[in-house]
Amino acid sequence: MDASIQKPLLGAPSSAYQTFPQRTAHQLDREYIRTLQNKRLFLAAFAAVLGNFNFGYALVYTSPVIPALETSNIPALKITRVEESWFGSVFTLGAAAGGLSAMLLNDRLGRKLSIMFSAVPSAVGYAFMGSAQGVWMLLLGRLLTGYAGGVTAASIPVYISEISHPGVRGALGSCPQIMAVLGSLVLYALGLKLSWRWLAVAGEVPVLTMIILLCFMPNSPRFLISKGKEDEAVGVLRWLRGPNTDFHREFEQIKESVRQQSRRISCAEIKDPFIYKPILIAVLMRFLQQLSGVTPILVYLQSIFQSTAVILKPEYDAAIVGGVRLASVLIAAVSMDKAGRKILLFVSAGIMFASNLTLGLYIHYTSLPSHNSTMAVINGTLVSPESLTAEPSGYITLIPLVATMLFIMGYAMGWGPITWLLMSEILPLKARGVASGLCVLVSWLTAFALTRFFLLVVQDFGLEVPFLFFAVICAGNLLFTGCCVPETKGRSLEQIESYFRTGRKSFMRNHI
Repeated sequence: MDASIQKPLLGAPSSAYQTFPQRTAHQLDREYIRTLQNKRLFLAAFAAVLGNFNFGYALVYTSPVIPALETSNIPALKITRVEESWFGSVFTLGAAAGGLSAMLLNDRLGRKLSIMFSAVPSAVGYAFMGSAQGVWMLLLGRLLTGYAGGVTAASIPVYISEISHPGVRGALGSCPQIMAVLGSLVLYALGLKLSWRWLAVAGEVPVLTMIILLCFMPNSPRFLISKGKEDEAVGVLRWLRGPNTDFHREFEQIKESVRQQSRRISCAEIKDPFIYKPILIAVLMRFLQQLSGVTPILVYLQSIFQSTAVILKPEYDAAIVGGVRLASVLIAAVSMDKAGRKILLFVSAGIMFASNLTLGLYIHYTSLPSHNSTMAVINGTLVSPESLTAEPSGYITLIPLVATMLFIMGYAMGWGPITWLLMSEILPLKARGVASGLCVLVSWLTAFALTRFFLLVVQDFGLEVPFLFFAVICAGNLLFTGCCVPETKGRSLEQIESYFRTGRKSFMRNHI
């Protein structure tokens, strides 16, 4: 009999065949993962996440600096309340611009070069702030460092996910947020010893280290394939995985994935519930995440502690909160795949609600220097804490510290990291680029509005008002989670897609 007749009609299954190419963990078997060499991969990931370290450092730079500028001996640097609000908020405006431009930079320059490019505005921004002779230099420096932070926040997770293999992708995927939190903690710690100018100088160190290390790191294989540089992509995979591994198999899978992702979404397809429902959920989650108050709390943390008369020094309180935030992020990274997404979102929103409500009520019922101000305000500036009278005393003054610690802990457990995770799980592949840009824009514009008007609202209505508002939003987060957010833990992309196409919850039952 002819040998060709004996062949199956569909042919032998190909190792390159894959229904959902983005889930490469199901194609790379355990034997392949065991043969991989990770040292160079870890080095490349470390070089990249230094950008996230700098982002976290720059975001909270204002926390110890604003109190110092309020009592500055240089008239041109003695900051007013309106200038404080701009100093705290202009960073987020720059981050919004940086996040949007990263969408273009990632496709034109590549992920690695985009991260390296961010070092230029970051270094210039720190130079402006460190040598500032007027408030305008401080504002320009914050805007530039914010722009750099927006670029890195959008580029680094993409770079890490594209150079990683399934065996370590989950662990490395949590590194950007961990490094951002570590950067904030280092800023708080250095603020105990260094002046505000030297804090800006210290910010140059991770920026320069990052750009030097990245000069020796490869570009993303996925980006190289998308530009037709397949030979170079094979060489990068050989360098990252080791020469004695079956990296050619992974290359074929990435190549097929790039081909699938090249399909563009049309305007007519946006009307499909499969497209607009997950996009709407992702955008609303980013909007509610910022409305919970995390950015203004981090930006003005030391000033908030100063105004609530905590028993410890405000700078020590800020460092303690930074440490709690880091520990919480580490706990969330290891527990996210064990507990469900929704249960963590429920717990996170519940803790944030209780914390904001407690802090708002504490401020409202505790005797402060002024009933409608966080701090005593004279001629638009803040009076030093030594001049305040009728302050609460005793261990009750630990309430603001404990409440803030719990808020940060709750945020880091759920609404901080899970909003990003769910965005990658529920967004349809061909709409991911547009939807991610929209999420970045909504997130940072919301953060800008909150940080811009936080101090002004405090001055006119009192510190308790924003915290009670944040509490109401966190209560709304509970309702939103229960009504709109699907549970994606243990669900395949097929089940998630079918759920959004049909709206039938039976597709979201875990059959694994």
